[in-house]
Amino acid sequence: MKKILMTGAAGVVGTFLRGEFRGRYHLRLTDMAAIDDCGTDEEYVKADLSNLEAIQNAVAGVDGIIHLGGYSVEREWESILNANIIGCYNIYEAARLNGVKRIVFASSNHAVGFYERETTIDHTDRTRPDTRYGLTKVFGESLGSLYADKYGAEVMNIRIGNVAEQPIDVRRLSIWISPRDLAQLISIGLEHPDINYEIVYGMSDNKRAWWNNANAQRLGYAPQDRSEEYAAEVLAEHSADTGDALADALQGGDFVTAESIIHPA
Repeated sequence: MKKILMTGAAGVVGTFLRGEFRGRYHLRLTDMAAIDDCGTDEEYVKADLSNLEAIQNAVAGVDGIIHLGGYSVEREWESILNANIIGCYNIYEAARLNGVKRIVFASSNHAVGFYERETTIDHTDRTRPDTRYGLTKVFGESLGSLYADKYGAEVMNIRIGNVAEQPIDVRRLSIWISPRDLAQLISIGLEHPDINYEIVYGMSDNKRAWWNNANAQRLGYAPQDRSEEYAAEVLAEHSADTGDALADALQGGDFVTAESIIHPA
């Protein structure tokens, strides 16, 4: 059983994945929040992402890394800088120092949030971050590219939409991914023999998708779940996401209007 480091393991996504990976990997779980319900194939290590020495200790002896850690919403710059940028650098550098090649980076749809919903994009389109948070995900993707080219890291970046048991609003019908589909994508990132540097979208088989996920399919991804099964229920309760014309026109939703100075009439 491979030993895999999972950062940010106390969060919502980490909690889902712990259940999905039970019996498949031995998980070394890190987070600033304590995890006191470890199973037989889990261990908890408290580690601050901004502390390189602590991250080196957490990385030592693992076969791969799932990097979920950091803030997943917009924050003031200092918090974002320490957790999402310095923390991401420390993960890659600790992996290099410990000879760990395989890294799955939890990127985000907010790295491309300023695209219109009527536009279908794929992994080759330029990044258009919608927040400081989205910008940190672009940084993480670029950092992975550097470490892949310069140090031989094997990196999968997953631009995650929304991870939940089911989609709950209009926007999520386009970007939703079930926990088991995300677990499948992550396993491809950890185990596919030919990963060098890849960008894929973290979504299930969504009829209303804004993303062409052919690159994930090329690597063997075959999502099992479909957001359309929940569409009638969602649309009966919601006609739009926010009522804000700009937020509802762009893929990033209300992230694109957070702290905006210029807003169309």
